[in-house]
Amino acid sequence: MTRAVGTSGSGLRSAFDAALIMAVGMGFGRFAFTAVYPHMVEEGLLTLHGGSLAASANYAGYLIGALLAMRMRAHDAHRLCVLSFVGTALCLAVLAAIESIPLIIFIRGVAGVFSALAMVGASLWLLAHRGQMHRAPLLYAGVGIGIALSAELLVVGAHAGLSSQGLWLMLGVVSLVIGLVAAPGLLSKAPPAAAAASAPAGPATVAVKPLPLIVIYGLAGFGYIITATYLPLLVKSALPDLDSAHVWAVFGIGAIGSCFVWHSAHQRLGTRIALTANLCVQAFGVVLPTLAPSAAGYLLSALLVGGTFTGTVTIAVPAAQRIAREGRGNLVAIMTVVYGVGQIVGPIVANTLFNTTHTFTSSLIAAGAALLVAAILSVRGL
Repeated sequence: MTRAVGTSGSGLRSAFDAALIMAVGMGFGRFAFTAVYPHMVEEGLLTLHGGSLAASANYAGYLIGALLAMRMRAHDAHRLCVLSFVGTALCLAVLAAIESIPLIIFIRGVAGVFSALAMVGASLWLLAHRGQMHRAPLLYAGVGIGIALSAELLVVGAHAGLSSQGLWLMLGVVSLVIGLVAAPGLLSKAPPAAAAASAPAGPATVAVKPLPLIVIYGLAGFGYIITATYLPLLVKSALPDLDSAHVWAVFGIGAIGSCFVWHSAHQRLGTRIALTANLCVQAFGVVLPTLAPSAAGYLLSALLVGGTFTGTVTIAVPAAQRIAREGRGNLVAIMTVVYGVGQIVGPIVANTLFNTTHTFTSSLIAAGAALLVAAILSVRGL
């Protein structure tokens, strides 16, 4: 098989640059809040309710960003990438200078916009404009790299005595540096690369139906987000002697390797089977803290959910990109929109159930149920 990419090395560099954009826009801009959140609660800057509103605002911003990106085409995707990392770094730095809860909620909403631009922009730039569909695992591994790196930076910063505002400033500076490393490759004048001239047929190339894929992706957004929002807070409350940021780093480490594992499963088994297996494992990881509220249970939950949620993206987005080749719609942006809707609903449901039950157990069960519904739909609907 021959690829119309200049060289293997240039293709790998393109994937590396796109992964760095994912690391900044998603790992730092989106998910670092999960690890800083317990510090903000401890310092009195946020309450549980305020944190839930900030999370929902971030996911609402993600939805808005996806809507803004729906008309974006592959040849303009590099602009989204640059805008996303500059905007993300600025939002993180601004959080270091404000104490008003409404302003914190607003900035988290703006950060969500830039996260969506990173997801859509980096995906379009690498998979469509650069024709690097086979590099999808490295692209989405960038999310896990960003989560793990930001979590461990937060551990170092906390041990150095930084307040939550100092932690935000540190994250802003580091995210800007990472983005600047990727910028030269994104802005280079290299011509767009065509897709492979003769891609081998296999299970992963079998067409799937777009509507069920969109619904499944929305349910997946709802299913993982409660764990991704509240896991460190749960750990800090239940196991105060265990550094919750380390648990969050495990979540990110799981996300790094999972992209390659689930990409391989997708290639061998096809979209339906791989996606069903992914969602079932993820559902178990989500409900695990209710079955085993121990250090081992929380760590395994972080590993399983972290090890599957980016895998869902690695399976679903390339499948959507194949469908999009047959039409003119930006299916990746549409799926990002419904994913954003699921993520908005998740924290709202969690906060509502917590106010009633004073525990996250029912929220985690609801999230696990949504993932199982998505798995059933994958088997029967795709």
